[in-house]
Amino acid sequence: MVAITLPDGSQKTFDAPVSVLQVAESIGPGLAKAALAGKIMGKVDEEIVDVSHVLETDCALAIITGRDEEGLEIIRHSCAHLMANAVQNLFPEAQVTIGPVIENGFFYDFAYERPFTPEDLEAIEKEMQRLVKENVQVDRSVMSRPDAVALFEKMGEKYKVEIIESIPGDEDLSFYKQGDFIDLCRGPHVPATGAIKSFKLMSVAGAYWRGDSNNEMLQRIYGTAWNDKKDLKHYLHMLEEAERRDHRKLGKRFELFHFQEEAPGMVFWHPNGWQVYQIIRGYMQQLWKDNGYQEINTPQLVDYTLWEKSGHADKFAEEMFSVESDNRMYAIKPMNCPCHVQVFNQGLKSYRDLPLRLAEFGACHRYEPSGAMHGLMRVRSFTQDDGHIFCAKEDIQSEVSQFIDLVNLVYNDFGFDEVLLKLSTRPEQRVGADELWDEAEKALEIALDNTGTPWDLQPGEGAFYGPKIEFTLKDCMGRQMQCGTIQVDFSMPARLGAEYVTEDNSKATPVMLHRAIFGSFERFIGILIEHFEGAFPAWLAPVQAIVLNITDKQAEYCDKVVNSLQNKGFRVNADLRNEKIGFKIREHTLQKVPYLLVVGDKEVEAESLAVRDRTGNDLGVMSIDEFSVLLQQDVNRLGRVSESSETPEAESKTA
Repeated sequence: MVAITLPDGSQKTFDAPVSVLQVAESIGPGLAKAALAGKIMGKVDEEIVDVSHVLETDCALAIITGRDEEGLEIIRHSCAHLMANAVQNLFPEAQVTIGPVIENGFFYDFAYERPFTPEDLEAIEKEMQRLVKENVQVDRSVMSRPDAVALFEKMGEKYKVEIIESIPGDEDLSFYKQGDFIDLCRGPHVPATGAIKSFKLMSVAGAYWRGDSNNEMLQRIYGTAWNDKKDLKHYLHMLEEAERRDHRKLGKRFELFHFQEEAPGMVFWHPNGWQVYQIIRGYMQQLWKDNGYQEINTPQLVDYTLWEKSGHADKFAEEMFSVESDNRMYAIKPMNCPCHVQVFNQGLKSYRDLPLRLAEFGACHRYEPSGAMHGLMRVRSFTQDDGHIFCAKEDIQSEVSQFIDLVNLVYNDFGFDEVLLKLSTRPEQRVGADELWDEAEKALEIALDNTGTPWDLQPGEGAFYGPKIEFTLKDCMGRQMQCGTIQVDFSMPARLGAEYVTEDNSKATPVMLHRAIFGSFERFIGILIEHFEGAFPAWLAPVQAIVLNITDKQAEYCDKVVNSLQNKGFRVNADLRNEKIGFKIREHTLQKVPYLLVVGDKEVEAESLAVRDRTGNDLGVMSIDEFSVLLQQDVNRLGRVSESSETPEAESKTA
């Protein structure tokens, strides 16, 4: 007798060992048809198995379908095998190597005598579709290592032989076979190729065998796979949308920034982009003042011994730029924290000085491989909205709670209304007593619970010196962007000699909370560009309004309008070129200027403005003062999704 406990708590009993598929059939034919795998849930861990897996003892079981995250991963893994099967059907000389699941899809690396062409990809995809229609059964088998090596040597698959020989241990290995195609794999996989319904091959690129540039170059074919055609269509649409919103293209179109080979990974800010940068900096600077932070500034070039004391030299040496001068070795700072401890260490501190909140627009440099750099999103030179809070252990929870509220306020101000929270706890390799970790993790848990927002646990993902909370925002396309973080540090203050005098006149080491909201200005601005597609809300727009004359006769009045609005603190320019008004309206609409102020003879006579917004809406005729009120209200709204979310704090903001 085998008893199977289902996720809803109900039980199914069977007289003999039973397969996962038979359990699904006992529940209903619809579930049996959709079943891709089973999840055996133990007290400590879980195991995902094929539907053919036989359950011989009592257990808890969930049936996995394509609607589950695990099911989608199985579809993508199986689609990689399907692609390899199709490639070898069409190109028998091609050797298969490694084909894992990646975010939103999969890839497989092949060794073949010539580069695959776009026409080849079309043919491979067509062959994959044929194999899906055939609904070829996928079978798992187990083989000894010597037999596996002999099999793949006979097939001429030298890469598979090398993979098998590199796997530690001597236990038997599992394989999956569909038709004539067989591959080494842990699984699980779909029961038959017909379960793979919606996929598309995306691109082909070069990749070194095992990622080593000393090895031969292989060809990597990328693909994407989804549970149904609707999800695939949505994903492809999002890719097109992401391409259209690419901040690198928009940065050039709106004259925000550029990169060039003479300074790889370092930004050349143009006037428009620097204006956005300065607005964001001013916003954060005011936020610091309002929340008890003291702004500081620390050197960019610091003796290498400090980084050895802090531990960064051991862990980040390959990412640090260094320079020698006067027989001393210096590092261009890759982060700000050791320098902030130096500021804390100046002068005797007591418990009355805590919590001490220090903040800096810290310019940092880190070496990123050339292939890893990506516009503003990944650079070698960047500025952080970096802050460090020095506090007693009992203050951790309250400081973290205040910071969470601050993060939510900031993201909402910039138009992001969905923030995901994740708690990363102690890793295996760590410093500090378990009692300290218990205290810190509990404080972070309480702070997260107090938000009333669901949060995810990431066991073992904390830093070696303490646990952390990660803040991930969702942009308009649903992409997750991890930006903010607050980390509890037990290690660095002690390593760098930070102390304070307690209430009983003894010495104690403060806890150091590392915190940032943007992460880096460069990356955050890149996210904003793509989120708004360059159409910044009025408070962030480099130019908030443009005054357009119809003929030269209105030029003098246009200058008067510009001066009046600029004196009120608005960013306003005039376009007095001898061009047709329709041409100028179109040009500045494409430049995403929030407001277009058209001036003709009637407007000059009435000392008014014909106001349009960048979406083409005619807002009517207004006086300069009336438009000022409209623009100020828009500025006060910041980037919030709705006007109803305005706060008294927003009303105090300036243009």
